[in-house]
Amino acid sequence: MFNNDSLSDQIIKKALIFNASLSGIFNIEDLKKSPSHVIFGKMAAYSGRGTRKVEGIKQGEVRWSDKAKSAVIIAVEHPDKAPDMDWWLKGFKGLTKGNAKLISVISKLAEWLKKEKGVESIKLPYHIEHGGIFMKDSAVLGGLGCIGKNNILVTPQFGSRVRLRALLLDEELPSTGNLDFDPCPDCEEYCRKACPQKAFDQKMYSAEEYGQSELPGRTGVFSRIRCNKQMEEDAANGKDVEIKGTDKIGYEIRYCRRCEQICPVGRS
Repeated sequence: MFNNDSLSDQIIKKALIFNASLSGIFNIEDLKKSPSHVIFGKMAAYSGRGTRKVEGIKQGEVRWSDKAKSAVIIAVEHPDKAPDMDWWLKGFKGLTKGNAKLISVISKLAEWLKKEKGVESIKLPYHIEHGGIFMKDSAVLGGLGCIGKNNILVTPQFGSRVRLRALLLDEELPSTGNLDFDPCPDCEEYCRKACPQKAFDQKMYSAEEYGQSELPGRTGVFSRIRCNKQMEEDAANGKDVEIKGTDKIGYEIRYCRRCEQICPVGRS
C-alpha cells in the first residue's frame, strides 16, 4: 500500500512533467466548504454565459460524485505573448488552445494514475450544472495561490494569467494548500480599474446577507451581470475564421481579459 503523502508528491510532479505549469491536490470535503460552493446556492438565479439549465437540477445545486474523495488541480500559464490561447473557437476541439492543452495534461495524468497507481479518476465537464466545480477555490486549496480583488485566482508565479482544470480521484488525499500568499491588500487595484463594465464599482453582496465573510470580489463588490454584459458584447463581435489544419470554418470569440492581464503579480 502506497503512502498518501508520497502519492500526492508523485501526482504533482507527474502533472508538471506532462506540461502543467502548476499543480496541487485538494480534498473534496474541503472543497464542499469553500466560499464559492457555499455561497453558490444562496445567490439569485443567474443564466449568463458560463451557465446552463439542466432539467432536474436547481439553481446553485452542485452534483458531487460519490466516488470522488480528492482531486488534482492543474494550471497552465497563459502568457501575454499567446493571446490566442483563450480565443473561443467553435469547431475547434477543446474550443480554445489553452483548454486543449489542459485536456491533454489531464488525459495523460488519468492514464498514468490508472496504469501505474491503480487510481481511478473522473474527468470533469466545464459547467457546474453538469458536474463541474469551482476551479479557483480548488486551486486555493491545492496551494496554487489566492483569490484576488479581480475575483479570480492570483498565483505567485504568473499572477492571474493561468487556465485551470481538475481531475477527481477515488483516493483519499489531503489538500496541499493553503498558500501563505496574498499580494492584494496594498495593491492599487489595477484589475478593478481596468474593467470596461465597472463590474467592481458597486457592493453586491454582504457578509450579513450571505452568512460568510469571504465574498465575491473579496468584499462583495463583484457584479456578474456587468461582467456578463462584456462577455455578450465580445461574443457579438466574434468573427468567422478558418480553422488551421482543417477545411472547417469556426466562430472566433475574443473574451475580455483586462482584469487578468493588467495584474502586476508574477511579472519580472
